[in-house]
Amino acid sequence: MCLIIFQKNNHPNYKLIVAANRDEFYERPTASADFWQDHPEVLAGRDLSKGGTWLGLTKSGRFAAVTNIRKPGMDGADKKSRGALVSNYLTGDIPAEQYLQSLEAEKDEYSGFNLLVGDQNNLLYLNNDGISPESVPDGTHGLSNHHLNTPWPKVVKGRSRLEDYLQSAESIDVDVLFDILADSEEAEDNLPDTGLPESLERKLSSPFISTPEYGTRSSTVVLVDHDDNVTFVERTFSKGVLTDEHSYSFRIE
Repeated sequence: MCLIIFQKNNHPNYKLIVAANRDEFYERPTASADFWQDHPEVLAGRDLSKGGTWLGLTKSGRFAAVTNIRKPGMDGADKKSRGALVSNYLTGDIPAEQYLQSLEAEKDEYSGFNLLVGDQNNLLYLNNDGISPESVPDGTHGLSNHHLNTPWPKVVKGRSRLEDYLQSAESIDVDVLFDILADSEEAEDNLPDTGLPESLERKLSSPFISTPEYGTRSSTVVLVDHDDNVTFVERTFSKGVLTDEHSYSFRIE
C-alpha cells in the first residue's frame, strides 16, 4: 500500500473515511477483497505469496493498514513480511495500543513500515523509523512511504482534494474518492530523495502509478457512518486497466 488518505471524526455523517491505493509488482499473486475463509470476520484482500494483507476491516470494527517506508537500508531479504502486521491485528483480539506496544521489541525485524491500527472510533500509528505508538488526531491525514503527513506531492495533493470534497459533501459519492485515487499526474518538483533515480522517483510521485513492471494494483474506499454502517469497495487493476470491483456493506457488530 503506497497511499492512504483518510479522515476520522470530522464529518457530520461519517466517523471514518479511507481512500487508499496499493502499489505492488504486477507479478506478485494477490486475491481481491473478500471475507477470508479461514477468518470469516476479516474483510480484506490477500497477498498470496506471504498470506498477509495491506488493508482490512473486521465485522467487529477492527481496522488496520500498512505502507512501506522507502528509505535506504530499511529493507532486506531476511525481514518479515509487513502484511503480517495487518493480518495479525485483524485476526486477533488484542487492543490496538497493546498490540502496538507488543511490536516495539520486534519492529526492526520487518522492512520499513508505517502501520495504522484501531477501529471505527480511534486509530493509532506506529512505524519502525523512530515513531513510537501514538494516537492519530481527529481530522484529515495522508500517509505514503515516509511518516504520517510527510508532505510528499501525492500526500499533499490527495489530502487536500479529500478535505476539499468532504467539506462540501454530506453524502459521499465513492466515485469521487476513486477519482482522487486515480490521479496519474506526476509531480514536477518537490520530489523526495529516497535513493532512487529522479526519473523513477517522478513516476512514483503520482497517486496512481503505472510502470511496465510495477504500479497500482488496487484502490479501496472504506466508509463508516455514525451508526457503524460500513461501505467497503475495492477496485482492482491490471497494468493500469480496471479489471474488477467488489463492494460490501454491513453493520459493525
